Amino acid sequence: MGPSALRVAGLQSRLKQLGRQVEDIGNVQVRQPEEQPYGEKKAKYLDEIAEACKGLADIVAKTLDEDLVPLVLGGDHSIAVGTTAGAAIHFNKKSKRIGVIWLDAHGDMNTPDSSPSGNVHGMPLASIMGYGPPELTKLAGITPMVEPRSVALVGIRDLDSKERRLMKESGVHVFTMRDIDERGMREVMAEALRFTTDDTAGVSVSLDMDFVDPTDAPGVGTPVRGGVTYREAHLALEMIADSESMVSFELVEINPVIDEHNTTALLGVELVLSGLGKKIL
Repeated sequence: MGPSALRVAGLQSRLKQLGRQVEDIGNVQVRQPEEQPYGEKKAKYLDEIAEACKGLADIVAKTLDEDLVPLVLGGDHSIAVGTTAGAAIHFNKKSKRIGVIWLDAHGDMNTPDSSPSGNVHGMPLASIMGYGPPELTKLAGITPMVEPRSVALVGIRDLDSKERRLMKESGVHVFTMRDIDERGMREVMAEALRFTTDDTAGVSVSLDMDFVDPTDAPGVGTPVRGGVTYREAHLALEMIADSESMVSFELVEINPVIDEHNTTALLGVELVLSGLGKKIL
């Protein structure tokens, strides 16, 4: 329902006002969880999620092949495996790698062995970097899809204990809310962009709406107090746009069932516009 909420919030018309040519190709086919068993407890609906991500990866790669920018809407953050796989496939054909900026309250670096819930939406970043089930890690035929040194997480404030260990060992660059509090969003994003653009073809941006504090983004599945402010979120996306390094953009984890008057989707549309170049002046 997250993509529908963004459409209702006027995403396409607002993008056109920005001067962008927009083509909405509809939804990727995803099986309904209510219609089948969840399978393995350590990675629920893994086969169905891998199937959906493979379909998404093909579309993202084709979009980039046509010299267009893929804008992926969710839904569950597990789709990040598909988005990143598609971008990795496209640039691998040119013997190039990509970086990833992960804007999120959570690390999403669990594996089936470390996850306390077995929910795959807590595993996509680990999978992208080659840790986790082969159904996901091998999706692009490139392992890892992204080198840990080319990944920056921003806004982190809620981690599982085993996930924290992998995060420290992997070599990813992590900017917690304390970093943002002490150093400011401008300095943090400048460093994140420096890491992710170093020796890469560009940056795949994954924005989980729980990156933003729940006061401004209440309609998310796993809200965590103490997130970034409205203006800090816009600054982060404005700086990404200024860098002209973004190769794909993904906006996820909007749940309209628990939202208030579509507030979170409306903010999501604003942040997409900032990420694609909208300026105050």
